[in-house]
Amino acid sequence: MVSVSMETAEQTEQRLRSVIAQAELVVHDGVWCFEESPADRPPALTPETLAVVRDQETWSRLVPFQKGDGIERFGIFSFHFADQMDNSGFVGWLATHLKAELGTGVFVVCGSNRARGGIYDYWGCPIDLLDQAVTVVEKLRAH
Repeated sequence: MVSVSMETAEQTEQRLRSVIAQAELVVHDGVWCFEESPADRPPALTPETLAVVRDQETWSRLVPFQKGDGIERFGIFSFHFADQMDNSGFVGWLATHLKAELGTGVFVVCGSNRARGGIYDYWGCPIDLLDQAVTVVEKLRAH
């Protein structure tokens, strides 16, 4: 659900801690990367494909890392949110926590599955920081 919440910073923090505590968290095995293809050649959708996005020039498919020089490698975790939860501001809130705790940026790809509560997020961080990122997430879920 996309909502507009008029609240104080403290109320936002409390609400989003409740959202993360109730969300289904999955840490995806393996190393992931973006595989690119020209905009006029859409990528194949396989069971391993987590997400596909594009700009005017390139398709970008999030898939398990095989090999290649210069390809960024990511660890992936995801959230499915509880039905009817106001998760507005979640991406910025969690990204800010991860940046403050670990010094890293993240990428987020969102999708929707109305049968499972609506919006879901795939989060990517440098593979070497995945365990630390999950620790930050678990700490936020516990409070």
